[in-house]
Amino acid sequence: MTANDLHGLAVLALESRRATEIAELIRRYGGNPMVAPALREVPVDDNESALAFLAQLEANALDVIILLTGVGTRMLVAAVAPQCERERLVSLLRRCTLVARGPKPVAALRELGLTPTLVVPEPNTWREILATLDRDLAVRGLRVAVQEYGAENADLLAGLRARGADVRVVALYRWALPVDLNPLRAAVRALLERRIDVMLLTSATQVDHLFVFVRQERIADADLRGALRRVVIASIGPVCSAALQRYGLRADLEPEHGKMGQLVAIAARRARALLSAKQTA
Repeated sequence: MTANDLHGLAVLALESRRATEIAELIRRYGGNPMVAPALREVPVDDNESALAFLAQLEANALDVIILLTGVGTRMLVAAVAPQCERERLVSLLRRCTLVARGPKPVAALRELGLTPTLVVPEPNTWREILATLDRDLAVRGLRVAVQEYGAENADLLAGLRARGADVRVVALYRWALPVDLNPLRAAVRALLERRIDVMLLTSATQVDHLFVFVRQERIADADLRGALRRVVIASIGPVCSAALQRYGLRADLEPEHGKMGQLVAIAARRARALLSAKQTA
């Protein structure tokens, strides 16, 4: 054991889609993982939004498409598939300026044989999207479609409209709590009983859903906040860290790049010393 690992520490992760992967990473650094998914992706009840998007594409009524997530990009392709063959969709998308928020939508576009016109740099927040457009693409007067990611990004939409864009929203899925809440219930119990040393957060929605859940369980916010202040909290990036701040908390760690592997690695390097400081404060 060295000072730069998670050996013997109980590490909670609220990851859903990559739950197995993050648990293995924690084990690789010697930690004892507890993975409790805090969200799930739920497709919208109908594909009205996707079909409206397709109709606008067909009518050559879109200039710019901002793709916020890889999963949303793939859902969009699947949603319009019954009405539009893949080759036709690719041809229609090529007529537009494609803006990808980071590597995941880039990968989804490449699966279609497409290359984005602009790629938004890390940390891939709405601020970087707007800064990229300010630098490389004036959107005043342009018709801009935004593929959303589970919830409306009000700051991004307001920023686009303030720049004179005609904004259209493509909503393909929303976030909800998991169907099986028992893992999350066990995680909250472990936090309140001081059996968790480190918590890893990979999205802002995990923070929101954690507090939604404890309220459903009739647990006071103050009790959860008190428990979390005794834990080393590692956040994937600034959007996630901002979510913590909304609840009166702060991230102890944030990796230079918003990657899961780097998140676990920085926790392995620094969590033990931070935990010791919290315990002696």
